[in-house]
Amino acid sequence: MSDTTTEAPPKKKLSPRRRAQRIRWVQYAVLAVVALVVALVADWGQIQQQFFRSDLIKTTLTEGVGGALRNTVVYTAGAFVIGLLLGTVLALMRLSSVAPYRWIATVWIEFFRGLPAIIVFIAFGLMSLAFEGFVIPYDPYGTVWVALGLVASAYMAETIRAGIQAVPPGQVEAARSLGMPSGVATRKIVLPQAFRVITPPLTNELILLVKDSSLVYVLGLSASGYELTKYGRQLSSDNASLTPLVVAGFCYLIITLPLSIVVRRMEARQKKER
Repeated sequence: MSDTTTEAPPKKKLSPRRRAQRIRWVQYAVLAVVALVVALVADWGQIQQQFFRSDLIKTTLTEGVGGALRNTVVYTAGAFVIGLLLGTVLALMRLSSVAPYRWIATVWIEFFRGLPAIIVFIAFGLMSLAFEGFVIPYDPYGTVWVALGLVASAYMAETIRAGIQAVPPGQVEAARSLGMPSGVATRKIVLPQAFRVITPPLTNELILLVKDSSLVYVLGLSASGYELTKYGRQLSSDNASLTPLVVAGFCYLIITLPLSIVVRRMEARQKKER
């Protein structure tokens, strides 16, 4: 008796390229379905009324957003300078051969990295109650610079320390062999190279400071000291619409997006140089 059954031909497997193409089409289809559902379900009239009212956009842009934007930049710039200077000192203390310096820097960094920035702002806002007559010069700018700068210094110190440690030790040894004192070698050889390495992460710290400046509202500022968030929130409350906050959000993007582009370009340039 002969065997009449025949084997089925083996199923042809998809090539990796073909499989990736199918997965990509499925992802496009899912995205299109989600977009279609959102377009059909959303109440576009209500969205326009709440987020994009033309009269409120005009009011927000013409009645003080320029001053709020300027205050945001000034708050951030001052805090960044204080954070950078203090962070550099803390980083050098962390790498010091003197143990008490390392202990003090470690306690400072861990303390301010562990605290929410808003608590630091509240503490500085109540400082005059705890110490009668205590006033930080150039208030409210001075108060914001110090409060935000202290928090930023803790994060920057760790970034700067990593940059210093990335400098090849041979360069320091070469400088010392030429008779250069340790302090001069650090100032002229180590720190310039370290800051070249850490410029992208420091720019990221600057972006974070721009956003953290929105916490200034807890200090109870007058209208002339409003930054973008406080200004947008005040107008939103007065008009029962989120449009001013949307405008304030776009103003933040005017600051942060160029900085993000700069960071990406610097990182790409550093990658090419390696």
